[in-house]
Amino acid sequence: MKQPTYEQAMERLSVITAQLEDGSLPLSESLKLYEEATALVRLCGTYLDTAEQRIVTLGTGEDKDDA
Repeated sequence: MKQPTYEQAMERLSVITAQLEDGSLPLSESLKLYEEATALVRLCGTYLDTAEQRIVTLGTGEDKDDA
């Protein structure tokens, strides 16, 4: 399965959050969704860390050849 983009991961997190907040899911399904959400949060954190490093690199002028 292809890794979702940051935007796709955030959208999926929004859907999962709404489902969990509804409170009508059985415990087993809630746990599955919670596990998926945890993985998506980690993935989004990785995306943000990478973006931050890119910004720092651009700010220091070390990446002039890639522009």
